[in-house]
Amino acid sequence: MTQKRALAIHDISCIGRCSITVALPILSSVGVETAILPTAILSTHTAGFEGYTYLDMASEMPAISKHWKCLGEKFDAIYTGFLGSVEQIDIVAEVFDDFRSDDNLILVDPVMADSGKLYPVFTQDMAVQMRKLCCKADLIIPNLTEAAFLLDEPYVGGEHDERYIRELLKRLTGLGCSKTLLTGVSFVPGRLGAACYDAETDEFSYHDGDYVDRIFHGTGDVFGSGLLSALMNGFDLSGAMAVAVDYTRKCIEYTQLEGRPAHYGPCFEKATAFLLERLGIHWE
Repeated sequence: MTQKRALAIHDISCIGRCSITVALPILSSVGVETAILPTAILSTHTAGFEGYTYLDMASEMPAISKHWKCLGEKFDAIYTGFLGSVEQIDIVAEVFDDFRSDDNLILVDPVMADSGKLYPVFTQDMAVQMRKLCCKADLIIPNLTEAAFLLDEPYVGGEHDERYIRELLKRLTGLGCSKTLLTGVSFVPGRLGAACYDAETDEFSYHDGDYVDRIFHGTGDVFGSGLLSALMNGFDLSGAMAVAVDYTRKCIEYTQLEGRPAHYGPCFEKATAFLLERLGIHWE
């Protein structure tokens, strides 16, 4: 079987497990050859660390993409995460156009907000422009806050009923993508998970796990990378979502056992065997 290839478009945070330093090893561990297109280089990620350095890669990204196009490179999946500026949205949209094929998957994680607020580095214009990227995707995976900004409607926190989440997912497909997945969904106290919707089949699915009342930076990237790992190993969206939820929960368990500060990111490395087991991968 030909080895699958993915392109991960994220920042490089040199310390603090998130973005490319999460996506690259996770996808590689499940047998996916992974190329990277860095959006920025930071000494640490931006949450929990002070005095971090930041180098915007917007000026270099088009040249990298142009070289790949000259080489005739192809990817089975393109996966985007944190983008450092509105300018980068247009650059990434062009990458989608250049490397889209009839059978590859474009997955957009519209990283820009949480807990009802945009991240401090972004303005409302980021949400407006992010819709342009989402309309070019096959699958988008916002959290509830990002979904609210994408739809330009009030954020509703706490527990939700299934009807509300179903309608929210359907409205998100109205942006132009055929599949949507919401993270951070809770139907009952003490449980947290994700819900997905496929507009082509009109199918809805939900999967959850025990809720841990603590913020772990980088879990969104663990979830997205686990999701794509499953999708690229033959799982359908519902099954891949269940794998990603359970894998993220396992990473949190190991992080708690390790006892390191939460802003250093989840201990996803120790959960690699769990992910491989769930995907049915057994390396010789």
